[in-house]
Amino acid sequence: MKQVTLIFTCLLFLTASTLKIQAAEPARLPHAKAAKVGMDPDRLSEIDFVVERGLERDSMPGAVVLVGYRGKVVFLKAYGDRQVKPAQQAMTTDTVFDLASLTKPIATATSIMKLVEEGNLKLSDPVAKYIPEFAANGKQDVTIYQLLTHQGGLIPDNSIKDYLDGPETAMERIYDLKLYYQPGTRFAYTDVGFILLGDIVKRITGESVHEFSQKNIFQPLGMQETGYLPADELKQRAATTQERDGHWMQGEVHDPRSYRLGGVAGHAGLFSTAEDLAVYAQMMLNQGQYEETRVLKPETIDIMTRGYPVVDDIRGLGWDSLSRYSSNRGDLFSRRAFGHGGFTGTAIWMDPAQDLFVIFLSNRVHPDGKGSVNSLAGRIGTIAAAAITKQPGQTAGVSVASRASLEVQTGIDVLKQEQFQSLKGMRIGLITNHTGLTRAGESTVQVLHDAPGVQLKTLFSPEHGFAGKLDVSKIGDSTDTKTGLKIFSLYGKTRTPTPESLQDLDALVFDIQDIGARFYTYISTMGNAMRAAKEQGIKFIVLDRPNPINGVDFAGPVLDEGAQSFVGYHRIPVRHGMTAGELARMFNEELQIGVALQVVSMKNWKREMYYDETGLTWVNPSPNMRNLNEAVLYPGIGLLETTNLSVGRGTDTPFEWIGAPWLQGMQLAEALNRSGLPGVRFVPVQFTPESSKYSGELCGGVNFIVTDRERFQPVQTGLEIAIQLRRLFPEQWETRNFNRLLGNRRVFDAVLQGQSLMQIRSDYQQDLAEFGVRRARYLLY
Repeated sequence: MKQVTLIFTCLLFLTASTLKIQAAEPARLPHAKAAKVGMDPDRLSEIDFVVERGLERDSMPGAVVLVGYRGKVVFLKAYGDRQVKPAQQAMTTDTVFDLASLTKPIATATSIMKLVEEGNLKLSDPVAKYIPEFAANGKQDVTIYQLLTHQGGLIPDNSIKDYLDGPETAMERIYDLKLYYQPGTRFAYTDVGFILLGDIVKRITGESVHEFSQKNIFQPLGMQETGYLPADELKQRAATTQERDGHWMQGEVHDPRSYRLGGVAGHAGLFSTAEDLAVYAQMMLNQGQYEETRVLKPETIDIMTRGYPVVDDIRGLGWDSLSRYSSNRGDLFSRRAFGHGGFTGTAIWMDPAQDLFVIFLSNRVHPDGKGSVNSLAGRIGTIAAAAITKQPGQTAGVSVASRASLEVQTGIDVLKQEQFQSLKGMRIGLITNHTGLTRAGESTVQVLHDAPGVQLKTLFSPEHGFAGKLDVSKIGDSTDTKTGLKIFSLYGKTRTPTPESLQDLDALVFDIQDIGARFYTYISTMGNAMRAAKEQGIKFIVLDRPNPINGVDFAGPVLDEGAQSFVGYHRIPVRHGMTAGELARMFNEELQIGVALQVVSMKNWKREMYYDETGLTWVNPSPNMRNLNEAVLYPGIGLLETTNLSVGRGTDTPFEWIGAPWLQGMQLAEALNRSGLPGVRFVPVQFTPESSKYSGELCGGVNFIVTDRERFQPVQTGLEIAIQLRRLFPEQWETRNFNRLLGNRRVFDAVLQGQSLMQIRSDYQQDLAEFGVRRARYLLY
């Protein structure tokens, strides 16, 4: 045992002497007076009162509070003492703190997401892929995603005795642990999972999480006071924690397991200062970039920080969002806020919706480990949010009004501006319908027919026909009366262009307005045509158009492998948040189509835009998609169409209500309103369809009133409706075809079993997060 202890001591010395962070002049976020950036300084001064009261109540001996707003530090103050034993030392704003579990998101999860972004690992990968020894005792299926969200079936902390024989033996004992619960069925906060994530960083890169985070996160950001194993100068201004082995810990990791692992571990060990953390927080709010340094892509930040249902809690990847651990979260933070706390008395929260972050650093464990600060940190966050007098959108950023003033130009507009250079000298076929229009309302058919140097030889039409007016099961070929060109139907005897129809063509051009849902078939027509073009050896060109329900949000279960069909062309979620051009890029690579693909991108389109913000004229993309409100509802309400419900076809407002002769609208509306779905209310109604399902029959039903489009979640709403239908009308509601558009057997079974919406959403979040990573590779805007 003495020999093991000696080896461990030597290892600690070597690690500390070779890898310590060095003090230098750090990068700083600029300071500004609160009133100048839209905050009430009198409100902010209330922080003094709550912190002073915390000091009086011995919640902690001292603290540093920093508030950042709109890219500026507007409040920074030190309170109390950084040390009271063995001698008193006053707290200063540059005090170095042991961040404890803030290590998890800031060092470890950020490093993991960097590796995900670079394609070195997948969120759905089993941990055992990188640590084969971990597969022991039934842990072979635990995934990276489950570790990041504390659902990996692991014990919160294994015995400290497992760490007494050195880091290597400690890790072997972690690999050999038995499952604490079935992975994916519970949220159980665990240090062990993040120790493993730190180990995965080392397995992939050959560098410890300390080395990797320094090289890829902290040094590029100029965070010279942040890292593991602080150097002597930083130790001297570190807040003291508790006694260990007869000495006070100052600049030495407090967590006993991290200490036994050499001070470098995925769950604890990181040190920093308030102003260094402000740089990191601003990088996160800036979607991965600080000044000229980019750490992560915006899409990666989105995947990392969006709230994922985890049984009855909401967590990010490495971050807290709204869970049983969120007592340090401000009450006035938006639903987009994310943050974390640390055992030593630390907390950081960032709110993208308000461009606000709050950092609270204390040494609440000094001197006796009895302090308590979580609720205090939460009150400080509430004060900071309450002090905002001008929201970011009022004077900064891109407002809805300014977005609407941008002249969005679709692919055909851009092609025309470029004088058809991409098509010069080509014989082309055009896949389009009535939605193929320029911004000025000219038909794409006519524009390309008249384009100099371009030979438009033939036309192809999708479901609903060339004019978009048919709602029948098969459509025959026809002729365009204006150009005299033959129109080959891709919704008739065949849904794929035939070799004969592609003869003598150099390229196929696609210009159709999609709606943003997986089961809207225009994207399937595109995929089929891409394959046909590849087989014919010709080029495929997509003239891109907006996703009308925005290109930010993606939601719902991902299509099961093997469930592909014309209403589910590829393994994407119900709401995909992509344009046709971006989907073409995804299909081409992931389905290994390999066609010579070109996307003519739009100009001035922003991902957050809904169609009414583009300035483009709405044209019904299909007979029953008559306005933007119906398009917004469609990904959720459309899911129910294959059951014995009317979704309003045959009425003036399809997809804005559902009903059936057997449905009690008042009962269903009451249950749905009670469920608390965001951004929508439900009104009992009666209606009689003039055609389609239940034609001529009086239907009881529910009308959907979208009250807040930004908060409304259509897929979530559709699933909750299914849950309530199953609960209220188990005999009347026929579910046998419900999975046809849902496309996910686990979710289908969960609805039939009566699981809650939170449980169902939790079940598909790993696949959804993985889709987010895949999706990021193909985005154009």
